[in-house]
Amino acid sequence: MALKLAKKGRGYVSPNPLVGAVIVKDGRIIGRGYHQRYGGNHAEINALKNASEDVAGSTLYVTLEPCCHEGKTPPCIDSITKNKIARVVIGTIDSNPLVSCQSINYLQSCGIEVKTGVLETECRNLNEVFFHFMETKLPFVTVKYAQTLDGRIATATGQSQWISSATSLKFTHKLRAAHDAILVGAGTVIKDNPELTVRLVRGRNPLRVIVDSALNIPGQSKVLQNLSKNKTIIATIKKAGDPQFQRLANLGAEIITIDADKQGNVDLKKLLELLAKRNISSLLIEGGAQIITSILINNLANRLVTIIAPKILGKGIEAVGDLKINNLDLAKKLSIRKIVRSGEDIIIDSRLTQIGN
Repeated sequence: MALKLAKKGRGYVSPNPLVGAVIVKDGRIIGRGYHQRYGGNHAEINALKNASEDVAGSTLYVTLEPCCHEGKTPPCIDSITKNKIARVVIGTIDSNPLVSCQSINYLQSCGIEVKTGVLETECRNLNEVFFHFMETKLPFVTVKYAQTLDGRIATATGQSQWISSATSLKFTHKLRAAHDAILVGAGTVIKDNPELTVRLVRGRNPLRVIVDSALNIPGQSKVLQNLSKNKTIIATIKKAGDPQFQRLANLGAEIITIDADKQGNVDLKKLLELLAKRNISSLLIEGGAQIITSILINNLANRLVTIIAPKILGKGIEAVGDLKINNLDLAKKLSIRKIVRSGEDIIIDSRLTQIGN
């Protein structure tokens, strides 16, 4: 039940983790709560506020180790001890160095029974973004693309709208709402002129990140409209004195200069490091093929969401380019988490099992 409650905060609590809590007394559920929004009460506090009777002597079930430090809210362990909870059952330990095992030790020192590791795998999977962000100091990267059955994301002439179904497009907007930022290359902006916003479902708009090494995107692009409402960052290798830099800066976009990689393009690892410093814990990459290939070849992807449409194009643009793999043993290995039908499409949701440093 706590796991189910925690999921209700998806898209609203980042960069904080998803957390759910349930209070049980004498075999009865007397309180429920979850972390609803960033900066708001944590799950434990909401469960205590929701309690229908005195919680003294009860058991608190919580998906993640309660916090013990002062952040946007006071430490949860203070409320747990103050309300005389007798037992705390924790799904998984918090990998945040400000918390990790410290709350458990404190609760035990106060005479509270603590049990950890209950449904730990499910609790870790629930917060895979949070744990990755805490442990690597990099955003959790999801690569998503729609392709035909024969692996094409566009025709030979570049037409790509729409390969997937309307149902899958709605799924894509849901995916956007669940991420802190969305990234595409300049080629996608020039060719498709996407808005990169959440419109088909309820949810927040992610920060838009455009990788444009040469600063070639047109000033009338949709990602450069309504910048006060929907923020856009353009990552480039150009310096502030460049005319193209000034052209886009004058439109109100934030332009950041990133060192070039060996190919003379924006170094994506350094871009991810910068985004992480801005508290971007999750990043959705929607293309194009050059960006997707670069992310995969540099082992920067964590999750791969592939929408497969029941269509065949034959000649066309591949979703993934040359990864310089000549030996099958070196192939990128995936662990498939879920396969679902989406209208007439199939969605394969998988994780990269070999992530480099």
